[in-house]
Amino acid sequence: MDDGATTAFEDQRRDHPVNGAASLPFLLAYAPETEPADPAAEMLDLDDPTYYLNRELGQVAFNARVLEEADDPNNPLLERVKFLAITESNTDELFMVRVAGLKQQVEAGVLSESPDGLSPAEQLAAVRKASYKLLKAARVTWQELKPALAQAGVIVLDHAELNDKQRASAESSFDELIFPVLTPLAFDPSRPFPHISNLSLNLAVVVRDSAGELRFARLKVPASLPRLVPLKRSSGSVRRDGTVPHNHYFVWLEQLIAAHLDRLFPGMEIVESHAFRVTRDADNAIQDLEADDLLETIEQSVRERRFANLVRLEVDATMSDEILELLVTELEMDPLDIYALDAPLGLSDLMGLYGVDRHDLKDPPFVPFVPPSMELTGARMFELLRRQDSLLHHPYDAFAPVVGFLRSAAADPDVLAIKQTLYRVGRNSPVVGALLDAREQGKQVAVVVELKARFDEESNIEWARRLEAEGVHVIYGLLGLKTHAKMALVVRKEGESIRRYVHLGTGNYNHATAGLYTDLGLFTCDPDIGADASELFNHLTGYSAAHRFRKLLVAPINLRSRFEAMIRREIEHSQAGRPAHLIFKCNSLVDPGVIALLYAASRAGVRIDLVIRGICCLRPGVPGLSDTIRVISIVGRFLEHSRIFYFENGGQPQAYVGSADLMPRNIDRRVEVLFPVEDPTLIARLRNELLDVALADTAKARELRYNGSYVRVQPAAGSEPFNSQEWFMRNRNAAARRHTASRYRL
Repeated sequence: MDDGATTAFEDQRRDHPVNGAASLPFLLAYAPETEPADPAAEMLDLDDPTYYLNRELGQVAFNARVLEEADDPNNPLLERVKFLAITESNTDELFMVRVAGLKQQVEAGVLSESPDGLSPAEQLAAVRKASYKLLKAARVTWQELKPALAQAGVIVLDHAELNDKQRASAESSFDELIFPVLTPLAFDPSRPFPHISNLSLNLAVVVRDSAGELRFARLKVPASLPRLVPLKRSSGSVRRDGTVPHNHYFVWLEQLIAAHLDRLFPGMEIVESHAFRVTRDADNAIQDLEADDLLETIEQSVRERRFANLVRLEVDATMSDEILELLVTELEMDPLDIYALDAPLGLSDLMGLYGVDRHDLKDPPFVPFVPPSMELTGARMFELLRRQDSLLHHPYDAFAPVVGFLRSAAADPDVLAIKQTLYRVGRNSPVVGALLDAREQGKQVAVVVELKARFDEESNIEWARRLEAEGVHVIYGLLGLKTHAKMALVVRKEGESIRRYVHLGTGNYNHATAGLYTDLGLFTCDPDIGADASELFNHLTGYSAAHRFRKLLVAPINLRSRFEAMIRREIEHSQAGRPAHLIFKCNSLVDPGVIALLYAASRAGVRIDLVIRGICCLRPGVPGLSDTIRVISIVGRFLEHSRIFYFENGGQPQAYVGSADLMPRNIDRRVEVLFPVEDPTLIARLRNELLDVALADTAKARELRYNGSYVRVQPAAGSEPFNSQEWFMRNRNAAARRHTASRYRL
């Protein structure tokens, strides 16, 4: 590395900023002790661990960015509470899956290192430390939010703070709703230590009997009851508009139970009680090849998850050493897996506050736009799709046309068959309803249901049984591979021929999350894409060994080879002096092979812009290695979930959209689909609207630095912060107003 490059690199490290009170400096830097190897050499050793950031710490860093939104005073109060709850929920999942996996590797004696050079034991230690600090920071955030909420009329009280009327209301709730469902479980020589289920909140209770002996009991806080118990409301102060809102009061359920332990242990002296919470391994591997019935295996796996190996014990920081020692002994906990935290534990339950009827404390409501062309139903919709492809950008564009497409297919007498993949469809699914309607209308319906969609298994099992009961062909995917592709195929008879209509997307066929996640969906009747979709469904449902596809990039068959070839093509364009630019937007960038190619592209002068919401293991901005690479992450009102891959291609742009993130599991161990967007107008929309707008964000975007830190992108001097998601909402609302005025001549 020349002196200038060395100086610039050292300056970048020395001058790295940590922005404001909302930043979390303990998570913003996790560089290795050594600097990245000198990349100026002609031949790079791209196995060098200093070129990569750690995947697990990248997930913790994403959770920290979510917590920053809870700390941001520019967000409405209940939105801040929502982000705090999501931070805790994300951390729970991190422990159930990633930490559990690391512990398994350590226990098995695995020594192989991650791409950034850390052993499983080193990664486990680092994640424990960073997560503990994040959990502590979350409780600081909650203590800062409480008074602001109280001032706004949403008041969460400790039991000791209740006045006489509130205490009477709380006691009434305890008598009528809580006491009947409580079951104290004693622990003594005649009764074993009770099972503690995953993520359950419990009270460890010590009582003294009439003989002066100390006894221990465990009391589970019922998950079937609201964690925040509502108390009687009262009128608040008069608003500026003359209305009088109600103040909403709540008390923590476990505190209310603790205050009435004498009712549960009559004749005993209550010595002490403390809350604790356990987290278990939820990443049970399903041995497909050994399972006689995958459905039954998944059901058993879901049941076992409640009592799988422990990976974390959270305890109230005031818990006595004696109780803690008993829990550690009986639960066989590693002391390193104990997290002593200020109450309350399980802040994910704060999501219950979001249901409070105070719209003034939330983001303004947004009504998705239905493009005029997509208001068509029945045969008219198919006629439209014969003329042009249609691209929807959810949640700014409504999800209703997707449901309408399936309902039109169900009712159309010329439709012969519907085939679809289902990954996470949720409860009360209108998509599944349309498929059931199609079956009732005599259509051939085949559905690939992915039972191994983590944490959605139970819902998927219910739908699978319902569909099978109605005569739908239900397939559970390929052995050893999750089916993550988002695809619906409608086969329609038109005259003497057959035409295929296809919907391909980046998100699940879930009407609820379609209003919360940013996703893309393409409607097309392109013959090649239709033929590819048919062959892929045959591959999933039968014995087809398809290895070639006309236009679709399908993992694990041809996605990696075709995708990497397009990056190499961009390198060739740059070396020949032709326009070269890569813009990728996805959830995670982890795959070492893709990262190595992006480094090669940067060294060849290709401009690279990456919008990576979550984990990014690539180090941007390293002189001589990744000078031309910029990485941002956007965390805002909607979860950024769309995946777009744009290739400048020497002035003839190409764009692919789909279900796959740039991770080994997605590219090599799942069924994924990336599909081309070929209409020049739609390619221009992806580039000029979606991607360029995201890259211009200076309100919710954070930029990744070489050492793994994220810093907020600042607007230019004198400029207002630009919020890309708000821009999309304004743009679609404006389109909706124009459409309404046109239709009704307003």
